[in-house]
Amino acid sequence: MNLLNLIGFGLKVWRLVLMLCCWCLPLISYTRLSNNGEVMSTKSGLFSDGGKIWMKLWKHISECFYKIHHHYSVHIGSRKNWWRKLLGAWIVFWILMAFGIFWCMSSQTVEKRKESLAGMCDERARMLNDQFNVSMNHIQAMSVLIATFHHGKNPSAIDQRTFASYTERTAFERPLTSGVAYAARVLRSEREQFEIQQGWTIKRMDSVEQNPVHKDEYNPADLEPSPVQEEYAPVIFAQDTVAHIISIDVLSGKEDSENVLRARESGKGVLTAPFRLLKTNRLGVILTFAVYKRDLPPYATSSERTEATAGYFGGIFDVESLVEKLLQQLASKQVILVNVYDTTNLSDPISMYGSNILNDGMHHVSALNFGDPFRKHEMHCRFKLKPPWPWGAITTSSGILVIALLIGQIFHATMNRIAKVEDDYHEMMELKKRAEAADVAKSQFLATVSHEIRTPMNGVLGMLHMLMDTDLDETQEDYVRTAQESGKALVSLINEVLDQAKIESGRLELEAVCFDLRAILDDVLSLFSGKSQEKGVELAVYVSDKVPAVLVGDPGRFRQIITNLMGNSIKFTEKGHIYVTVHLVEEAVNLMELEMESPSNSTLSGLPVADRWRSCAGFKAFSREESVPTYSSSSTDQVNLIVSVEDTGQGIPLEAQSRVFTPFMQVVPSITRTHGGTGIGLSISRCLVHLMKGEIGFASLPQIGSTFTFTAVFTRDCSNANDQKSQQINNQLKSISLEFREMRALLVDPRPTRAKVSVYHIERLGIRVEVVRDLDNGFFSINTGNSPPNVVFIEWEVWDKDLTLSTLFVNKLRSLNCAVTPKLFLLSGTISSTRAIVSSVFTPSVIMKPLRASLLTASLQHSMGVRNRVNHRNGELSTLSLRNLLRGRKILVVDDNLVNLRVATGALKKYGADVVHAERGKEAISQLTPPHHFDACFMDIQMPEMDGFEATQRIRDIESSINNRIRTGELSLEAYRNISTWHTPILAMTADVIQATNEECLKYEMDGYVSKPFEAEQLYREVSRFFQTASNENPRTDFLFDADDVTSTGPVPRGMLES
Repeated sequence: MNLLNLIGFGLKVWRLVLMLCCWCLPLISYTRLSNNGEVMSTKSGLFSDGGKIWMKLWKHISECFYKIHHHYSVHIGSRKNWWRKLLGAWIVFWILMAFGIFWCMSSQTVEKRKESLAGMCDERARMLNDQFNVSMNHIQAMSVLIATFHHGKNPSAIDQRTFASYTERTAFERPLTSGVAYAARVLRSEREQFEIQQGWTIKRMDSVEQNPVHKDEYNPADLEPSPVQEEYAPVIFAQDTVAHIISIDVLSGKEDSENVLRARESGKGVLTAPFRLLKTNRLGVILTFAVYKRDLPPYATSSERTEATAGYFGGIFDVESLVEKLLQQLASKQVILVNVYDTTNLSDPISMYGSNILNDGMHHVSALNFGDPFRKHEMHCRFKLKPPWPWGAITTSSGILVIALLIGQIFHATMNRIAKVEDDYHEMMELKKRAEAADVAKSQFLATVSHEIRTPMNGVLGMLHMLMDTDLDETQEDYVRTAQESGKALVSLINEVLDQAKIESGRLELEAVCFDLRAILDDVLSLFSGKSQEKGVELAVYVSDKVPAVLVGDPGRFRQIITNLMGNSIKFTEKGHIYVTVHLVEEAVNLMELEMESPSNSTLSGLPVADRWRSCAGFKAFSREESVPTYSSSSTDQVNLIVSVEDTGQGIPLEAQSRVFTPFMQVVPSITRTHGGTGIGLSISRCLVHLMKGEIGFASLPQIGSTFTFTAVFTRDCSNANDQKSQQINNQLKSISLEFREMRALLVDPRPTRAKVSVYHIERLGIRVEVVRDLDNGFFSINTGNSPPNVVFIEWEVWDKDLTLSTLFVNKLRSLNCAVTPKLFLLSGTISSTRAIVSSVFTPSVIMKPLRASLLTASLQHSMGVRNRVNHRNGELSTLSLRNLLRGRKILVVDDNLVNLRVATGALKKYGADVVHAERGKEAISQLTPPHHFDACFMDIQMPEMDGFEATQRIRDIESSINNRIRTGELSLEAYRNISTWHTPILAMTADVIQATNEECLKYEMDGYVSKPFEAEQLYREVSRFFQTASNENPRTDFLFDADDVTSTGPVPRGMLES
């Protein structure tokens, strides 16, 4: 156990020690190597080349020791007063580590020394190669010169004097050559004439090679004549430095003879083996090029080259001198020793330069290339001095050992600290578990509360909806409608709390369906129209013509954002107006310039407002500093909208503007008591805007008003899945405009912004509108026009300004000579103004603001005597048409709550369905076990004994088993109504909107779900998706539902496929 305790403590302090070591090692100084007054620096720290390897090694070791330490802590735990026993092992361990570090750093120093030697040796070899190649190129050029001016001209343009003078002047171009010479090719038959012509006898060379002489004793006249042979190669031209070789036959020497023959046959420059040069008696080599009488092709044979040979041009290289000159050009020539070898014969290399001096055994070999592939040469380099002591490695390893000994003194404090950290860690983990449990409990609480409230609310709203379908007088209908609105307000509050919970958990998602943005805004206007009329606040919406009629997105969440913003404006605005505008982001900059040029009082109500462009100044969507938006639609299918909600309310105090979007925060505490509210509407709106890939901001001035602006990204109705719904929306819009096509209207309104809003709503009906500022201009327009307008709209402000003039205008309208007198409507935004109109002499029709397409349509239809089909809710035609939609469909409803059963049963029977109900999951299993006659099933999720998910799973298992047995022939197809594949559509009914998501329903093989409280149209819409349409039985239902509610009769279950 003591050994385990030692190991445990070592594991705890291991990570700390490694971190300290890695901190100290980068501080190691550089080691400097001195040699003959010159300094060569090598980095001796561990973080040079091997630093990355050390870091990776430390990471893996740390992870391994952490895992071992974890198991140790679990199985053994901490012990006290045992750490002293670790000290001996600690010291031994770090002594070994110090030796290891010393060895590693010393090895790095040696490697650096080798790299430095290799670099200097390669540099010298490269310079020698370069200079040799330069000289070789010049020698080859001079061989071409000889061929051109000596053999190419008759008489020759070159003699010894000219050659000597030229080569002496161009000697600087051949710094490595000690001289150049040219030997002519002389055949045996030409020797006598050649010697007479030259005035000297051809001398032999081999006698000089056998009996070398000192340069002071050398005399060419003493040389023996060349013996008789097939051909000779006597030197006829030579540089002054080597003029003593004139008349010597180079073919009589062994090395030169081989060299000349190889050069002649190859056509390239060739080198001799190192030999003692004449007169100087120093080692050298001769580079020889053959000179031809004519140009030869590259592929010429050896015999062709021999026949065309005119002579041989050679350059004499004094190897010792040229290497010495090279080394003198380098400042560090004394640092290393250089030897040059001819390694053509590897077994017996020839030393060309250098001497043998004792060294430290470290050397480097660099290859030399002198242009002759037959001859191999190498340069051997070594340091002149022995390496210095590795003081860096010594000091580093010693320092680390000292640090390790000092660390031993703080073991006890480290142990106590680690124990405290472990205790804190366990405490934090416990708190984390409690927090996670609290979060789960909160989600479960919200789900439970939602379920327990939604379930009775489903019964309340369902029964009220069924009550609305009965015969009620106006007072009773108003009471029922008020109760419905109150119940919906409570459900809305629950939805807001649940939305906030979804936002916090990151589970809020958006839909992607077709919707009519203008219709949604009309619905929101209807929602707040009563409050705006009571307060006398003008409420208006304007949508740019460039915004598409149908968009793809989440209409419910967009409606929620607009409702939250308009609800706040209605709440805090007592006078003036609330104005909602929708534009494309691309046209926002032009609007900004126009509004800056317009007067400040040209608003909807004439009151000053907060600048809307300040509310979006920080948006990434566009910048006020640029002339164009910072982005445009990424594709033709993307629609970028900017929506502003402007009011003339009390504004937001400056000190409270920073917490406007904080959940559950009010501007000031008194507002909660004065206006009410939960304080989470704006927070939810900001989250929804971000999900729509947009931004939201605001600008507010106390006692002036506020403007909230947000952007959102939608797409056009381009997907196949939305084609049918998009077509339905477009057909509905066309049907409205067709009813009032070719009609003309006159609008009298002195305010341009308000007139623009009115024109927008009137033109949605297909009516052409002309705008004038007052009644005089209006009558002038009527008189001068080709035909009088069909409708005249007058703002209440204009009408009430001068009743005498208004009465005169009415009389002029009546006196017009036309078949039908123009219909007169007053546009009013307050209830008090309508009461005043009743007391006047003439009572025109009044349209209460805010304007909507449905309100204008109903008013015009009523004025023209057209029956409003939409208002016939309880008529016989409606009832009969509804009962045809699900006629002949047998649907099972499973719910343990009797009230919900009655609501669902009544809603489905309203559409003509044959409804059977069950109260338990087991009853549903027995009812839906094939063969049966049910077309669909609505299944509650939370039921006693067996919930809806388990019941659905068992039903699917039974259907799968029966389908497999029918497929294998084990069961008769006739016994199961000739249906080979059984799959009954099952839709979940749940009040738990957090847990019962669409994904979870799919997990248990459900086909969809409806959330409580539900309405009759919602049940019909969901179940009708699973029925195919028989077009010949489809009644007209578009007068009862929106475009997305239109379906047909004669459905067939989608899941039951006949064989």
